[in-house]
This record gives sequence, structure tokens and C-alpha cells, in this order.
Amino acid sequence: MSVRTSPALWWRVGVVLSAGLGLTLQTAPLVYFTIESNVIVLGYFAGAVYWMLRRGTTDAPAPRLRGAATLYILITGLVSHVLLEHGANPLPGLFDGPDRLQHWSSFFLHYVTPVLVIVDWLLLRPRNASAWRDIPLWLTFPLGYAAVVLTRNALFSNYPLPYPYFFFDPTTGGYGYVWGQIALLTVEFVALGAAVVGLDRLGTLVRARLGRTAAAPSGL
Repeated sequence: MSVRTSPALWWRVGVVLSAGLGLTLQTAPLVYFTIESNVIVLGYFAGAVYWMLRRGTTDAPAPRLRGAATLYILITGLVSHVLLEHGANPLPGLFDGPDRLQHWSSFFLHYVTPVLVIVDWLLLRPRNASAWRDIPLWLTFPLGYAAVVLTRNALFSNYPLPYPYFFFDPTTGGYGYVWGQIALLTVEFVALGAAVVGLDRLGTLVRARLGRTAAAPSGL
């Protein structure tokens, strides 16, 4: 099968289109983790598509970076759905109200793109490309993001949009509350990083089982 006709290529083109469309429709500033994680996904998968066409391979490049992008977009999807939206159904806002474009943008950034990336990570190659030791490296970005937001607000009190997320806001519960939230999120992100590595292993088992099924002789 040619790379140009492979499902892997077109699936990754779909990731690029989803992240790109979501970012294009969005008016939120870069300070949001949602925007930054989708920019990372867009950049990585656009590069992956170029690499696949240039090298004639269906394997994605830079497995460690691929794992990081997967973790960041998984964080984006889960934090938005669970902490910010409290599990609300995202579909009604797509068809009603004056802010439909923003709802569509949010839907692509928080739901469509994360699902596409997780499926890519689970089913497409390369497999067994992540290691448990990658998790601390992956976490440097979300923890660095938190450090930059808090430092920025400490140095510049009149900065626009000082607290992009409620768990960074010390005006109600103080910095003890903020550090407690960061500690809790760090534990959860470590668990998500472990899940990303585990999904890589699970994807290997799924592909191996599908391969054995396809190779098995059919019965009479």
C-alpha cells in the first residue's frame, strides 16, 4: 500500500484539520493551555504528515514528542470536560445560541482532536515507542506552564487575564489552595502519563491479536 493511500496518513491529516479548524475559529489568547496543547498537536502532526510523505513510511516520527503531544491533548480534553464543564454535554451549544462558532471551536479543541490523537496513539505505528522514564520529561511542560502563569502574575499585577483557570486563582482560597490544586493535578497528570504509556503497550497487543486473526486459516 502506498503511503499516500494509507489510513495512517489520512487519519493524521484529519488530526491536522481538526486542530487547525479549532484554532482558526477560536478567539482565546495563547495563555490558555488548551490553545498551547492544540498548537503542539497541530505542529507535530503537520510535521508527521510531511515526514511520512518525504520518507515513504507510515510510522510517525519522534515517538517521544508524539507521546508528549498525546499526553497534553489528553489533559486538555479531560480537564475541560471534568473540571471546567463538570461533565456537561457539549453538543447542544453547537446548534443553538449566538456563539456557535466558539462552541464548534471548543468542540474541536476539547473533544474531536483529543479523540483522534488517542486513537492514533492506540492503533497506529510506531508501537512500543514510549518508556516509563519519558513521563517526567513529558510533565515539564504542564508544570512549567503553571510556573510561568504564577510567576507572571506575581511580577505583573495588572496583566490581562491573570488567571486563565480557576485553580490558579489565589484571590479566594489563597496560595495554599493554588498549590494544593497544582499538587493534585500533578498526581493526576502522572497517572495520565502512565495511561499513555500503557495505551502504547495495549495498542501493541491489539495489533498483534488482529494480525494473528488475519493470518489464521479460515475454517470450512
